[in-house]
Amino acid sequence: MPTMNVSLTEEIADFVEDEVASGDYVSASEVVREALRIMKHDRETEAVKLALLQREVGRGLAEAEKGAFSNRTVREIFDAVGDEPSA
Repeated sequence: MPTMNVSLTEEIADFVEDEVASGDYVSASEVVREALRIMKHDRETEAVKLALLQREVGRGLAEAEKGAFSNRTVREIFDAVGDEPSA
């Protein structure tokens, strides 16, 4: 496994030491690996959300170009969504 040297602020170093002292982690390396896994997961999740948003905006723009507009107000749409049963 590759080794990296990193500089941490005093606050982050204290946090890592506290996590190890709590017994949840065996070493500082384990804390950092877990933090990086979470960061990677968060970035991947954000990328998926962005792709979905871009797709939906694209669909909306395509509908607008066809002249397909709703006559409902934002409040009417909001109220209709609020009335839908939860899945």
